[in-house]
Amino acid sequence: MLNEVERWLATRSWSVTDRPLHRIMAAKRGTGRTVSVVLPALNEEETVGDIVAVIRHDLMQQVPLVDEIVVVDSGSTDRTSEVAAAAGARVVHRDDILPRIPAVPGKGEVLWRSLLATSGDIVCFIDADLKEFSSDFVSGIVGPLLTDPEVDLVKGMYDRPLGGAAGQGGRVTELMARPLLNMHWPQLAGFVQPLGGEYAARRSLLEQLPFPVGYGVELGMLVDALHLVGLDALAQVDVGVRKHRHQDGQALGRMSAAIYRTAQLRLARGHMIRPSLTQFERGRDGFEPRTYSVDTEERPPMVEIAEYAKRKVA
Repeated sequence: MLNEVERWLATRSWSVTDRPLHRIMAAKRGTGRTVSVVLPALNEEETVGDIVAVIRHDLMQQVPLVDEIVVVDSGSTDRTSEVAAAAGARVVHRDDILPRIPAVPGKGEVLWRSLLATSGDIVCFIDADLKEFSSDFVSGIVGPLLTDPEVDLVKGMYDRPLGGAAGQGGRVTELMARPLLNMHWPQLAGFVQPLGGEYAARRSLLEQLPFPVGYGVELGMLVDALHLVGLDALAQVDVGVRKHRHQDGQALGRMSAAIYRTAQLRLARGHMIRPSLTQFERGRDGFEPRTYSVDTEERPPMVEIAEYAKRKVA
């Protein structure tokens, strides 16, 4: 692993327990920063209400960490909007934000438009399909932005179980995003969950970033933030376990294509390539990196091999 990434992992990777809530609240009072939580939602009536209710209870009523919860509905055909509103969120439809520009389908489109529908100095994005949700997801990733003025963006990191198997979720991350980042933007190799939908950032950063309209938004945001503010302004926090609805193989293929295309568009800026891949396993002291070499050697066409050419002649 690059020495820079090793240093970053030691100084910019934290646990949710590193910042107790009372310390975060003291920093919020001291800075006067406001916090908006945004849930992009499409047909999430089964889960969105519980997420909103937990955030309202733990982080608005128990302690005033969150100043607003906004659910941006991107065209649900179920009761997502009604459930979210009943739980205490302000619900805004994607098409009602910046109607001058016709909306297109996609998660990134919703996140981009949400900047116009919120007012917080810090914007925290939370996927609306999470199960067994804990408010640690919000306080954990917002905490560094309130306590450390040098941090501009914080990603959540967590275990992602799949079918009862620990750590087997995040298939697009392992098969597409992680190899792309390791080979083209190796400074970002330390992110455990680069595609995770739970992250927070300063509005001053988000408003300067382009937003891919689809599933490439998380990768694009990381790459663009790296170029704009540098690695040390990026961080991650371990918030435990993330449980959510898993998608089928075809859907994952579409996600992968969008992510690959997002990377293609950014490679024109110039890039570094290293034939290594860093992955993570949870150990006794948290997530531990494991780095493996990636085979890059290629054999030439067999017709270029003298022994093969000689055999053909014979």
